[in-house]
Amino acid sequence: MAELLSDTEVTDALTALPGWERAGNTIVRTVELSTFPEAVALVDRVAEIAEARNHHPDIDIRWRRVTFVCSTHSEGGITGLDVELAREIDRSVPPAG
Repeated sequence: MAELLSDTEVTDALTALPGWERAGNTIVRTVELSTFPEAVALVDRVAEIAEARNHHPDIDIRWRRVTFVCSTHSEGGITGLDVELAREIDRSVPPAG
């Protein structure tokens, strides 16, 4: 079981997660990639990470745009597991350019 983060803890965590924002009881980031295959490849990388952690984001893919939504559903909000997963997602995103 993971503990819910306080509002202050979520705000502090988001300062170190550029591109992520709070949306209610979730943290969200949308990434735009150069091509659809790159978007699918990113989803594949994140799926492997999520499966290994047994902590899965909601993922929405729309052509080259991928939106990740992290929340610990069993706890009803944002926990440290979500912040850690967001960091791993960020490491998986290819550099822009």
